[in-house]
Amino acid sequence: MEKTRQQELTRWLKQQSVISRRWLTISRLLGFVSGLLIVAQAWLLARILNHMIMENIPREALLLPFIVLILIFILRAWVVWLRERVGFHAGQHIRYEIRRQVLDRLQEAGPAWIQGKPAGSWATLILEQIDDMHDYYARYLPQMALAVFVPLLIVIAIFPVNWMAALILMGTAPLIPLFMALVGMGAADANRRNFLALGRLSGHFLDRLRGMETLRIFGRGEAETENIRQASQDFRQRTMEVLRLAFLSSGVLEFFTSLSIALVAVYFGFSYLGALDFGHYGTAVTLSAGFLALILAPEFFQPLRDLGTFYHAKAQAVGAADSLKTFLETPLANPERGDVTLNAKEPVTIEAQDFSILSPEGKVLAGPLNFTLPAGQRVVLVGTSGSGKSSLLNALSGFMAYTGSLRINRTELRNLDPDAWRKQLSWVGQNPQLPASTLRENVLLARPDAREDELQSVLDRAWVSEFLPLLPQGVDTVVGDQSAGLSVGQAQRVAVARALLNPCQLMLLDEPAASLDAHSEQRVMEALNAASRQQTTLMVTHQLEGIADWDQIWVMENGRIVEQGDYASLVAAQGPFAALLANRQEDI
Repeated sequence: MEKTRQQELTRWLKQQSVISRRWLTISRLLGFVSGLLIVAQAWLLARILNHMIMENIPREALLLPFIVLILIFILRAWVVWLRERVGFHAGQHIRYEIRRQVLDRLQEAGPAWIQGKPAGSWATLILEQIDDMHDYYARYLPQMALAVFVPLLIVIAIFPVNWMAALILMGTAPLIPLFMALVGMGAADANRRNFLALGRLSGHFLDRLRGMETLRIFGRGEAETENIRQASQDFRQRTMEVLRLAFLSSGVLEFFTSLSIALVAVYFGFSYLGALDFGHYGTAVTLSAGFLALILAPEFFQPLRDLGTFYHAKAQAVGAADSLKTFLETPLANPERGDVTLNAKEPVTIEAQDFSILSPEGKVLAGPLNFTLPAGQRVVLVGTSGSGKSSLLNALSGFMAYTGSLRINRTELRNLDPDAWRKQLSWVGQNPQLPASTLRENVLLARPDAREDELQSVLDRAWVSEFLPLLPQGVDTVVGDQSAGLSVGQAQRVAVARALLNPCQLMLLDEPAASLDAHSEQRVMEALNAASRQQTTLMVTHQLEGIADWDQIWVMENGRIVEQGDYASLVAAQGPFAALLANRQEDI
């Protein structure tokens, strides 16, 4: 990673700290209080030892200083604990806000854009990469201020007692961040490569897991197992590269810290032997001064050591921020958001004029289109794969930007509130998404407050009731992730029931009977045919049987509607629809 890119990402990370500025400020203040308690603790301990050893004061006379020292120990421990809690809260708050930004961005981008990357890569981005930024905010940022304040405070405390000891500490302190920076230069780049490898591995593994049946049918199981092993080995090597840099940084840190403390100890040793006679302002070197300097010397370097420990957190955060910042700042051709809300009870009429659908990158996917879909009409959209049918459904759902005009009940779609508009839609696709929960909860996703009789009605209409007796707990049977426990046909019927439970003014159907067996296809199409008569309906399909009674058939080719009409007129016209029908009959 280039140095300028690292600096850019570091600035971006610091900008996000504004989200939890108050908690980070409190964390720094608690660190300052802890530093003051360190000096007070060391001064009191040095005075007590000097009184006991050099002045032979009885222990009973030092009872009050002992009590104060114990109270300082307890207070310092409490302050350190409180600072950890405050820092954790700051990191948690920032992670929550960044994750919310990512999820909002995903919703803004829409499903068409999200499908461009494997689900495992998105999971890594949303979960692991954001979590790996926690220590940067919870520990590294507050520690940067303490790494300056606490050593400065200790030097101020030691300097009036022995200026030579203070100079030794001041002279050796810059060596630690210097060598830490030299060692850690490649840490951010190593972390970035590690995150990329993790994202690829997650996406690769999840995709192969979902396609396991296909891989086994075509005899690719062992080959893909070897590919996953190679990807895992690559990720292991990159992880060890990151750990090697982390351990090397710790080794450099401990070496210079130990060297500096040893110099202070050697200086006082020779001073007590009389070999050195400078640094104590012309007076005799005292035991109290030596104790104070030697007690504070490790504390002088402790904030720098902690900063070095947390430096790995910074490198980790910079590596994680690379793809996060890129994702959040990638320009998208997003659909405009309005604030107009339609009457939920008014039937939907759709009018398109010179209407072109844009991809998230701004490329024209389909159009220009000109059509009118009257309220209550049932329209079938047919055409070869890639002709723009699914893109049209995505655009009508408000997920894709467009040019030209697309009016819903005389109101431009871009002026509508997208959330309110989608509440008036029902949608059934060819790959039903059923979260891991009970069958009842999956259906009630459409309307959680539905009554029991309403639930039973849609289960009957979608023919879900037909297979409920076969399930161990009926409608309360737990469905696994990706519809585990149900056949494809059963899962599709559950999706249809969910769509029927939501009262809508526009029903969008995207290949609802694809990949179904004959019995399931019959049941699904029976339910949808009946439901389609209750509102405006647009259905995309490649299966041309059973659509003769639909009001209109639109044929799409190369992103345009090239033919419209009812079934009989299109067959008689011997145009594109007749060609599709002939090809379909040949395939059968």
